Amino acid sequence: MNQRLSAVCLLSLLSACQPEHPVDIANATPATRAAATTPPPPPPPVSDAQASRIALQAQFVDEALGVAILPWPGFTLRRDFRRSYLATGDWKAFAQADSRGKAVAALVLDGSNEVTAAELRVGVSDDADSVARCLEVSDSALPTPRDEVRIDGQPFRHFRASDAAMSHYLTVDAYRAVRQQRCYAIDLLVVGTRPEVYDPPRTPPFEGAVAQARLREALAAIRFVK
Repeated sequence: MNQRLSAVCLLSLLSACQPEHPVDIANATPATRAAATTPPPPPPPVSDAQASRIALQAQFVDEALGVAILPWPGFTLRRDFRRSYLATGDWKAFAQADSRGKAVAALVLDGSNEVTAAELRVGVSDDADSVARCLEVSDSALPTPRDEVRIDGQPFRHFRASDAAMSHYLTVDAYRAVRQQRCYAIDLLVVGTRPEVYDPPRTPPFEGAVAQARLREALAAIRFVK
């Protein structure tokens, strides 16, 4: 791995990669030092024409927050996170007790029920403390992957997390970014109950791995309009 790539990888605010040979800033060349200490430029703003086209295609647009969701086959749009089969209605997965934000919208995978359910959720916060802690990785996060993923061209920190209690389980692919002085949280949740605890045993509407793959595909429905 070359020195410039290591510097950018080490200090990028949204990257979780860990280079084998970190840059020694004190002894680096001026060019390498500048690359390591200068944040990457923000993505270009969305033009009015682009925003108008997205708005015409979208099934959900919040212009104030700059978020739109396009129709996506096999999913139903919901404007809240209140579903009885999910353990929490917080604005983002694994939110701290004092964290404040807004549940913007969710794409619910068709067939979701109390046995197995899957949702793509979009939450936003402009609370100063929540923005400052936006890129923190949850204590429930798994060791890997922790990387950078681009959603509609915007860089997001990505980590995977899970939780389980009794016969219930939850897996989350979490994506976090700070844009326009707000914290944007996109969560892909698969939650369920072991089918054998039911009498008679229930049949899940879909396999967890299939649901995760469908949710990752549905990230393409997210658009940023400013």
